[in-house]
Amino acid sequence: MILAAGRGERMRPLTDTMPKPLIPVGGRPLIVHHLERLAAAGFRDIVINHAHLGDLIEAALGDGERWAVRIRYSPERPAALGTGGGIRNALRLIGAEPFLVVNGDVWTDFPLETLPQDPGGDAHLVLVPNPPHHPAGDFCLAGHRVVDPDTGERLTFSGIGVYRPGLFAGVEAGVFALGPLLREAVTRGEVTGQRYAGAWFDVGTPERLAEVEAFLRR
Repeated sequence: MILAAGRGERMRPLTDTMPKPLIPVGGRPLIVHHLERLAAAGFRDIVINHAHLGDLIEAALGDGERWAVRIRYSPERPAALGTGGGIRNALRLIGAEPFLVVNGDVWTDFPLETLPQDPGGDAHLVLVPNPPHHPAGDFCLAGHRVVDPDTGERLTFSGIGVYRPGLFAGVEAGVFALGPLLREAVTRGEVTGQRYAGAWFDVGTPERLAEVEAFLRR
C-alpha cells in the first residue's frame, strides 16, 4: 500500500492544483519512483489511498500496467482518514496476509526486497537516522526489536513498514494516526525493526524537495 491521501499543506501553493504524490522528482512523479521500486522488488498488487485531488492520481497511474503492477484505489471521502485510518479503511482490499506500507511523500533507495514477508510480531519498521527536521526521533532498536525511545539511540520511523492486519483488530473505522497504534504495539513487544543508513528524504517542504533533486543530480 502507498499512502497518498495527505493534503500537502507545507507544499502549497504547488499542492493547490496537484496532489503531493504527483510532484515531479528527478523528472517523474514522486509516486512513480515507489511503483518502480515496488515492481523491481517483486510486488505486483498495490493499493493506493487518496483524498485531495485523488482523481488526478487515478488518471495519472491508471491500473498500473505500465509498471507491471496491478493498482487498486481506496478513495477517502469527504476527507482524508489519517495514516492509520487510511490503512484501516483499505484492509478490505488488502486481505488477511502481512502487507507492506510506504508513505507516498518519502524518497529512498531502501531495498524493499529485504523486508520480512512474515514479521515476528504485529509490525516490522524501517528506522533511519534522525533528519534535521525531526531531531528527537521516534523509536529505538534493541537488536531487531523496536523499543521505547528512552532506551538507546533514537531513530526516526521512515514511513516504511510491514504490518499484520491484526494490528488494526478492534480499532473502529474513522480518522486516526498510525503512530499511537505502533507505540501501543511497541509496548506489547510486538514490533521488530531494522536500521537503514542509506538515502532517505521526507519530501514534505519545498526545501526538502530541492534536497532530493540535488541528490539525484549528483
